[in-house]
Amino acid sequence: MAVKPVILALSKSGEPTAHAIAKALNCAVHGREGRVQSADAFFTNALDHTRDLFAAGTPIIGVCASGILIRGVASLLNDKTTEPPVVSVSDDGKVVVPLLGGHRGANRLAKQIADALDATAAVTTAGDVALGVALDEPPLGYRLQNPQDAKPAMANLLSGGGVTWNGTPVFDADLPNGKDIELCVTEADETGNETRLVYHPQSFALGLGCARNASPEDLWQLVEDTLQTNNIAKGAIACVASIDLKADEPAIIQAAQRLGVPLRVFTAAELESEAPRLANPSDVVFAEVGCHGVSEGAALAAAGTDATLTVEKSKTATATCAIARAPEPIIDFAGRSRGRLSVVGIGPGQAAWRTPEVSRLVADAEELVGYGLYIDLLGPLAAGKTRSDFPLGGEEARCRYALEQAALGKNVALVCSGDAGIYAMGALVFELLDRAEDEEGVSDAARRVEVICSPGVSALQGAAARAGAPLGHDFCTISLSDLLTPRDDIIRRLNAAAQGDFVIAFYNPVSKTRRTLLAEARDILLQHRPADTPVMLASNLGRPTELVRYRRLDKLEVDEVDMLTVVLIGSSNSRLAQLGEGPRMFTPRGYARKIDGDLTAKRDDPYIPEEATQ
Repeated sequence: MAVKPVILALSKSGEPTAHAIAKALNCAVHGREGRVQSADAFFTNALDHTRDLFAAGTPIIGVCASGILIRGVASLLNDKTTEPPVVSVSDDGKVVVPLLGGHRGANRLAKQIADALDATAAVTTAGDVALGVALDEPPLGYRLQNPQDAKPAMANLLSGGGVTWNGTPVFDADLPNGKDIELCVTEADETGNETRLVYHPQSFALGLGCARNASPEDLWQLVEDTLQTNNIAKGAIACVASIDLKADEPAIIQAAQRLGVPLRVFTAAELESEAPRLANPSDVVFAEVGCHGVSEGAALAAAGTDATLTVEKSKTATATCAIARAPEPIIDFAGRSRGRLSVVGIGPGQAAWRTPEVSRLVADAEELVGYGLYIDLLGPLAAGKTRSDFPLGGEEARCRYALEQAALGKNVALVCSGDAGIYAMGALVFELLDRAEDEEGVSDAARRVEVICSPGVSALQGAAARAGAPLGHDFCTISLSDLLTPRDDIIRRLNAAAQGDFVIAFYNPVSKTRRTLLAEARDILLQHRPADTPVMLASNLGRPTELVRYRRLDKLEVDEVDMLTVVLIGSSNSRLAQLGEGPRMFTPRGYARKIDGDLTAKRDDPYIPEEATQ
């Protein structure tokens, strides 16, 4: 369980228990606002916050009634092999219940809490109850080669079968003796079955080097051949290691992904310190990258000071491979990761509109970078993380800083409102990566980081959802800020959109010093569409101060619009209907005309439901 759990305290009576668990596990307490006095972060709605943490992949320990946690995560339950543990603890700390079963270390977590509180762990998983172990969850540093066979093997033992160990036992439990199930612990490439579970100690570090843009398939073939020749199981590899200059090398990245292990990189100086232990030092390599060996040096550096070089460098025309063995399974990784920048859009503000993927990327991040208000909107999800706040107007400095922090091997999230690729930081990140370093770009190390872009609900989508369906036909967005876009370009786009009869969403409609473009836009549009064209003004979407109102186009006033308002202007076909829920704005796409018209053409339209053609 790599991610630290979060403890939820919902009441004053359970607060002491929550802090006792936090002290034992060294993790954070999130408290219900108004009910808990002391916490690392506070939340207002227990169900929403539970759901948010679960979607982010964060293990949850709730000092509260089990039903609250169950209701919070119920709609997200899908795959027990990937979902985080959810554990309920009674307010008095006497009962600990893993609510979703024992997978992903939930039973171990429950027992750890119970030991700390002198409580009872209400574990109901058959294997844990009867045998004290879960055969599909070996200790950290070991990998089960055939996890699909663990269930029938456990069923065999529960039916009275016994175990024979082949190798040093990995479970600290008194399992029954017998010949029904073999538990094999080996570094060799062996295969298991329903009566033979094979556990690999992850004691090897795989060092790789390659030419720039080497073929991933060629490198992978070298890895497979090397492992097979030396009878080393893929599951016995703990990590892939290389020089930091290769942090973005596709072939090396894909090799680590295929093995399902982390990629760790080292500087040339760090690899050069391994020179006395190299079997094949090379002056040619030193002249090229500043160390006498990449694959051998990286393998030794990753495996530690007590490691031995098990497989000397083997090579092809474009790649090298070496393997070092540590005396014990490798669980603490030397070097640094490649570094990741997640460019995330958190939606208009409310947690319910934030995607699970964005929540997960934020939860995984070590550092949050962004405009301070946007980071604040993350609420408790940002608690305990390093945050670097930048003011409005510091966008380039913000993106450059985020990239350079990721270049240090950190996992960084660049936080944007709405969608990060719509009038936000996504484009600027890639612009900086595309610039040469001497043209105010970023460092070479920053160009090697992993960049992930995750979509968010844009203000445009939020406003449209509140209105009804104004984007039912063609639409466009136009920013009315002339700080980055020449005014003449904005006017030209306004005229084109007006002539094209698009539904238009105006971003950045006004500011304290910029008040005229919105009025000009209104006047341009009035030349091409009716005066009673519906206009929606949506401010502070998804926040407690949300305000939605409707106007006619000819009655649109600049003074009731601010920078937190999205202005959504209908096309000549958009309508504002007075329905039971109140005004609803929508733009027909023309289905009615299609149904009354050419049915043959309609059958070829993939967007027309088949039943409409019957």
